[in-house]
Amino acid sequence: MSKRVLVPLAEGFEELEAVTVIDLLRRAGIEVVTAGLQPGPVRGSRGTVIVPDSSLDQVLDASFDMIVLPGGLPGADHLNEDPRIHGLLRRMAAEGGYTAAICAAPKVLASAGLLEGRQATSYPGVLEAMDLPSVKLSPQPVVVDDRVVTSRGPGTAMDFALELIERLLGREARDQVERPLQRPRPC
Repeated sequence: MSKRVLVPLAEGFEELEAVTVIDLLRRAGIEVVTAGLQPGPVRGSRGTVIVPDSSLDQVLDASFDMIVLPGGLPGADHLNEDPRIHGLLRRMAAEGGYTAAICAAPKVLASAGLLEGRQATSYPGVLEAMDLPSVKLSPQPVVVDDRVVTSRGPGTAMDFALELIERLLGREARDQVERPLQRPRPC
């Protein structure tokens, strides 16, 4: 059975994070659905325009295995201000699916109540600026706590995407995607 992932896109999303996640998950054979908060093209934080597969309203009742929130500002703020996003995240968590966010977007998970009692990471200062006494903040590039995956920022996007592949399809699938990327190994 094929895995399905929803990547909501809001005006001001971080291009490197969104495109890296979409690209690598699709390389793994995962069906990725991009959905704009409103119908039509969405402009990223660096001016890149992406035409999403659908609008968020068109996929509200669809079934997914994971929701991945790209960061960037003001993109993460727009995601956080949209009650549909919070509803989708809570439903995904209640159904045992994965929720994932990178850069400034982990604050959306926190606002939706999904980081309570968990370990998480974000772009430096984002989660620290929130009153989250039950969240154990980590400086790690990618943090997995049960079915919640968080990451630091654009420079960790590839590690984040590969971790998402591993969560959904296993280590072998991750390795099959990573090998041809020619990533340097740490010394």
